[in-house]
Amino acid sequence: MADPIQTPPFQTSPETVASTSNPSQDFADGDMAAKVANHEAELLAACQAELAQLQAKSAELADQYLRAKADVENARRRAEDEISKSRKFALEGFAESLLPVIDSLETGLNLKDATLEHIREGSQATLRQLLGALERNKVIPVNPQPGAKFDPHQHQAISVVPSEQEANTVVTVLQKGYLIAERVLRPALVTVSGPK
Repeated sequence: MADPIQTPPFQTSPETVASTSNPSQDFADGDMAAKVANHEAELLAACQAELAQLQAKSAELADQYLRAKADVENARRRAEDEISKSRKFALEGFAESLLPVIDSLETGLNLKDATLEHIREGSQATLRQLLGALERNKVIPVNPQPGAKFDPHQHQAISVVPSEQEANTVVTVLQKGYLIAERVLRPALVTVSGPK
């Protein structure tokens, strides 16, 4: 097998370089280097300006975020305070409406020469005051009439009794029930007619 031909490495002598060097080429190379350097400087300045602008925008958004977070925290704290006050003073209106009832009862008890008729009239007036106070505070009695359809949401059947009425209707009311804001506070205790 033959040895590959070895060629000497390309060598350039100073004379060759000098003879091939062109002064206008050197100027063009220097001009090109200046243009590249100038372009790089412009790009760097533009990038720095954009970076500064983005950093300012980021700082502004971070500030807005912190302010919004503080506003939400303050609103949450105010809402919790309002809820706490509402719970604390929720019964204030109800208690205030019961004060005349207490006054009437105390006045009735302080009467030494009251007759049975006076006591009865005073009790009826006090009951009206109490029912009015309850109604103003959305406490409504549940007192179904005999023959009304049994409603398991508002009535509690104590017993099933034979009756001429239709099945599952109220025969008698043993104790009134009450709703508060349309929610059952206490169901009415009733007897219900059984199937015939």
